[in-house]
Order: sequence, then structure tokens, then C-alpha cells
Amino acid sequence: MQHYVDITLLPNDEVGHYFLWGKLYQQMHLAMVAHNRGDNGVIGFSFPEYRTEKARLGSKLRIFAPTKDELTELNIAKWLSRFSDYCHISSIKQVPEHTQYALFSRRHCRTNIEGLVRRRVKRKGESLEQAREYFVGYTVDYSLLPFVELESLSSDNLQESRNKFKLFIEQKIITEKQSGQFNCYGLSKIASAVPWF
Repeated sequence: MQHYVDITLLPNDEVGHYFLWGKLYQQMHLAMVAHNRGDNGVIGFSFPEYRTEKARLGSKLRIFAPTKDELTELNIAKWLSRFSDYCHISSIKQVPEHTQYALFSRRHCRTNIEGLVRRRVKRKGESLEQAREYFVGYTVDYSLLPFVELESLSSDNLQESRNKFKLFIEQKIITEKQSGQFNCYGLSKIASAVPWF
């Protein structure tokens, strides 16, 4: 990871911080899907103001790529054109020589029982009642990790009201550089590190 771009959120009284995170991240997810053509990407995301104590991502998204051309090809300004009043996109910069590294990965937390029921009906072919019976006594998995709330855009969710879900993001600081692939959320797929500064 040799180059990066910073996106700084600019919330105001009308457009709140968390609402803006959701909209910006949704657009960046779409950009990553179009760019990666799958879940094996070379572009990774970082959250320079990430804090677990207050479960916050901060107001900055840092996007890394191995080359300047990869970031240029991603065309961030095009994907965020609707939000030009609500975010600032920096120019492409070179990563400093000596940095720490961090892994940012998705953490699945099962917090929506109805979502689990629907998934079981679809995957197991059970009735709604059978699936609900399966989850009687189920303990919800809560998380104190920072998250972004997104809308599911998968093909089976084309109805008017899309299902919302929380994308919990976990950070792990590491001492050595680890190369790998990133998913279409810009998060570590398998031990893929980004510079941390």
C-alpha cells in the first residue's frame, strides 16, 4: 500500500454524522463492487480516528491502494458527487515510509432475530413458524464496536423497503506488514493490513 486518499465527513445541523457515514460508505461499497469485480480487491480502508472506547469511527475514511493508478481508476469523486457539500476528498498522497499497520475487518454480530428467521426460511426451506421456533431462547450477540448502518442491496432485497444492517468494524494493530485481499467493503478479507498513521 503505497498511496492513499482521505475523505473527511462534513456533517451539519441538517445532515448528521452517522447518517452521512451510512450514505458515504454505501457509495464507496458500490464503487468497490464495480472496481473489484468481486471480493478480491487490492484497495483497503482505514479509519484514522477509530476509537473502541466510544465506539466511533471518527470523521475520516482513508482509502489505500498499491498504486496511484488504482486510486485514480476508482474515481472516488464520481461516486461521491452527490455528497460534495458533505465531504472533502484529498488529493492522492504517498504513504509515509515508517508506519504501523492495522487490520480492519468485519465482525458479524447477530442482533436481528427476524433477519435470522428470514435467512433460515430461505436457506433451509422451513416455514416461518418453524424458523421462529428454532430461535426461541436465542441470545442476541451485541457488540460495542464502531459500526456503519447500511442498506442491503443484494438481489433478493429489491423490495421498496430495503433491510438495514450494521456493519461492525473491528481494528487490530499489528507490527508487521501483511499483504492480502480486501472485500468489497474495503475491509481485510484474510489478514490484509493497511498502514496506520
